[in-house]
Amino acid sequence: MSIGRPRVAVAGVHGHGARHVDNVLRLAGAGQAELVGVADPRPADLGAPAYGSLQELLEATDVDVVIISTPIQTHVPLATLALRTGADVLLEKPPTASLAEFEELLKVVDETGRACQVGFQAQASEATLTLRSMMSAGDLGEIRGISATGKWVRTAKYFDRARWAGRRTLDGVPVVDGAVTNPLAHATAAALLLDGSTSVDDISRVETDLYRANPIESDDTSTVRITTTRGTTILVAVTLCATEHLEPELVVHGSKREAALRYATDELDDAKYDRADLLENLLAHRADRGVPLFCPLVATGGFTRVVEAIRTAADPAEIPADLVQWEGEGPDRRPIVRDVEAWIDRAAAQRQLFSELRAPWTTHG
Repeated sequence: MSIGRPRVAVAGVHGHGARHVDNVLRLAGAGQAELVGVADPRPADLGAPAYGSLQELLEATDVDVVIISTPIQTHVPLATLALRTGADVLLEKPPTASLAEFEELLKVVDETGRACQVGFQAQASEATLTLRSMMSAGDLGEIRGISATGKWVRTAKYFDRARWAGRRTLDGVPVVDGAVTNPLAHATAAALLLDGSTSVDDISRVETDLYRANPIESDDTSTVRITTTRGTTILVAVTLCATEHLEPELVVHGSKREAALRYATDELDDAKYDRADLLENLLAHRADRGVPLFCPLVATGGFTRVVEAIRTAADPAEIPADLVQWEGEGPDRRPIVRDVEAWIDRAAAQRQLFSELRAPWTTHG
């Protein structure tokens, strides 16, 4: 390990990876880190040495921290490579595409003694942590359930951006790139954190109800119900086929009152909160192991149980064409599922699956 400013590398610098590069450069400007290289098969001029692969980068220079923002199916091999070279890792979500991969990577973390932080930013939000404290203190009364809703818009360009996008598998390898597991994964992860059910053994049952309007393999409109060993029901209702793009929301249903968390904007009810930076937290943890990580790999076991249930579920059912309105042309073309927002709200309020509510795409024909 180097002495002085932590030497940071970024693997995967297009898309969300570009934000990681910007963040490292921000910390570099403050004297807290040094960007020593980027790795990506597609060349990028980002003011740092560029390599075609993480293997090449790690062979060429010493690295203290590797940020991995690459396709889902590459997370485990790349994280394993970085950890075994002695680097700590900030791994984008979802950390793995299967429970077996999760257990494999967790074993590597234990063997190497290195740190692996997962990129669930909502876990570092004061809004999320404040709500969790309110629940623990009984401020909401008896917790009767948690609902998470997401009403997003994604165009054809989103699914055409890479071979793995919208796939359940690629070349025989699990990907599980669905609405619940990737773009709106924060909703499930945050709900599990609020319930204190973040480990593999904290989940007793996962029921999946998966659909798609887009010509893809994975789900884009789904409900998932999680029952934790604490007895809490968590209902996730999401779509990428909404009329308009809205901020996702978690609602904790208590006997005294409800509380609404908008994790993307760090808002709890009517109050705005700050959010810690996951990379800064990882660097602080490196300097002092007494500083806890906001989202260590082990704390994503409950979420990975949900990923596993979706991976092993039947392929998402196609939503009938007469229930879908298409808008836009070319890369901007997108489907809107009829009345999907109303059905999401109903599913969340009643903590029921679309199929139990007999949403029209579940009973068609």
